[in-house]
Amino acid sequence: MTAPLVVFDLDGTLIDTAPDLVASLNHTIAAADLEPVTYADLTHLVGHGARAMIERSFALRGKPLVEEEYPAMLQRFITFYSDTMPGESRPYPGLLAALDRLAAAGFRLAVCTNKMEGLARTLLKRLGMTDRFAAITGGDTFTVRKPDAAHLLGTVERAGGDPRRTLMVGDSLNDVLVARNAGIPSLGVPFGYSDAPIESLDPSHIIRHFDELTPELAHVLIDR
Repeated sequence: MTAPLVVFDLDGTLIDTAPDLVASLNHTIAAADLEPVTYADLTHLVGHGARAMIERSFALRGKPLVEEEYPAMLQRFITFYSDTMPGESRPYPGLLAALDRLAAAGFRLAVCTNKMEGLARTLLKRLGMTDRFAAITGGDTFTVRKPDAAHLLGTVERAGGDPRRTLMVGDSLNDVLVARNAGIPSLGVPFGYSDAPIESLDPSHIIRHFDELTPELAHVLIDR
């Protein structure tokens, strides 16, 4: 029988990356002489990719983002973010122990994020976490991204999993929707970067801390 699989979102679910994303963004927009923005300005955009954050920053400062300027802005962001990883980014409390419990119980683990795959892999490598995951896919791995079901189903396939024996863990609407679209149960966490309370997104189940993520709970959700 195929091993059960737990797929995780990255930003706001596995890793608290907000401080470094905001620092990289402010480095980027400084090139356009924009005043720095804060995490509070961007909380609901962290995890949606650099473009959304850059566009929001320009909008907040009342300056249009000229399309021709965006590629250079994106490269400036990627270079700074890559060079400074992992910075202050750290796994959420209890996460590593939860991953150990799942692995010891025979679960495979994977990452499905809208972050660029290269950035996701670099971050996980520098945090010493890469070997924990059977697959790591990003927003540019396939021709589609979350909440399109094909992103999650493609991740499951790469991890050697079975959608019927898979659980998706995330903090945002994209995570709940991609699971729903793929016919996979979802486990919501409230400590990420969603602009709406996780309860309002109607995941299959919610945990408040990774101490609650046990093999028994994962099996119950998968078997529903």
